[in-house]
Amino acid sequence: MTQFIKLFALGLALWLCVMASCATAQVSAEIEITDPEPLIEVTPRNNSDEAIQQRIANIYDKISSIQDVEVAVSAGVVTLSGTTANELAARDARDIAIRTAGVVTVKDEIERTLDVSGNVGPVVQGFIDKAHNLYRALPLIILSLIVFIVFILLGGILARRKNAWRRIAPNPFLAEILSQAVRIGFWALGAIIALNLLGASSLVTTILGGAGVLGIAIGFAVRDSLENYISSIMLSLRQPFRAKDHVIINDKEGIVVRLTSRATILMTMEGNHLRIPNSVVFKGTILNYTTNPERRFSFELGVDAEDDPISGMNVGIESMQVHDFILDDPKPFAVIKTVGDSNILLQFFGWVDQTHTDFGKARSQAIRSVKDALETQGFTLPEPIYRLRFDGQLPDMALQTTQSGPKPKKKTPSKTVKDGMGVEKDTHLEEKINEERRSDGEDDLLDANRPTE
Repeated sequence: MTQFIKLFALGLALWLCVMASCATAQVSAEIEITDPEPLIEVTPRNNSDEAIQQRIANIYDKISSIQDVEVAVSAGVVTLSGTTANELAARDARDIAIRTAGVVTVKDEIERTLDVSGNVGPVVQGFIDKAHNLYRALPLIILSLIVFIVFILLGGILARRKNAWRRIAPNPFLAEILSQAVRIGFWALGAIIALNLLGASSLVTTILGGAGVLGIAIGFAVRDSLENYISSIMLSLRQPFRAKDHVIINDKEGIVVRLTSRATILMTMEGNHLRIPNSVVFKGTILNYTTNPERRFSFELGVDAEDDPISGMNVGIESMQVHDFILDDPKPFAVIKTVGDSNILLQFFGWVDQTHTDFGKARSQAIRSVKDALETQGFTLPEPIYRLRFDGQLPDMALQTTQSGPKPKKKTPSKTVKDGMGVEKDTHLEEKINEERRSDGEDDLLDANRPTE
């Protein structure tokens, strides 16, 4: 609030300066010469040297700054001598002489004294004149200022009606943009009306033109920021994810904390904060694991080439169906993926509900169950085959382990291993995100009441 008051005071001071300048210019414009270089006639029928000299001298006598300038005219050539306080006064004397009818040329022999009184006096008088003009225009300045303040107040009142803007734009981000646009629009309208009251319509055109050029320059300078801002609007409208959704954006994985006007904030699976610019999010590939709570996992296990793969698939499926966390609809299934030189690779699939089940723990438990079931039913999980050859030392003794060699003994599960482990969903990261969302006052553009894309 304090910063707003300071900005308002600064703007008010600048406004008063502009109003004063406009009003002074308007009052002063009444005495400006419309024709910049009119000829000064001497007499309708007499353009003699004496008449020219007399006409110029009479004009100089009426102007205090060049009263000491002397004039001599010969054959239309005017010679100026005497003294002036500064160069400005000498230039005025030359201009008057050149503009007089019948003058051929002007010779400047004026001495510039540069005395203090002659230079300070006109400046002081100029300030006095401007102050007088400002005093005359003071009622008009006050009226224009009142009009400007009224429009500022109206814009502020309309901008603060957030409920009305949210009815027009259900998205809170768009509602805030509309309210600020209305506020700025009323400020601009008030400024235009106030300047027109002061007769500074040309200044309005100049300001609008300059604002357009400045806007283009600023647009190029803050192109990336504007891209993020526009992407924020589109993301808040499309709602591709919710807070606390587990997503992968391009190659970045994490849980959504919030969507701000500049970036999407994720908490990685390691508990770290990750900020991704909204322009990258909007143009990137988004994989949302939370939108559909049912998620399929898969894993591969190999059996010996001499074993029946169909029986192995049935044994594995039955062992998976024993677990409550494996969904019955859709049911688990298995396929033969490849047939190798020494084994048959089986691929098992199962579905879990991520709302209550941890995906990684469920998959791990399913792998353990299928492996134990296959070994218990006599299926062999082939081990790697190695061939050792001793050239030149033991030609008749080659140690070989081939596919036709003896099968390894079946291993029984260790009794020290627990029959099961918990597959409950890990809520640690979710608790951290809830705590952060409660403690952090940063706005979130994600709206739980709007449907996701």
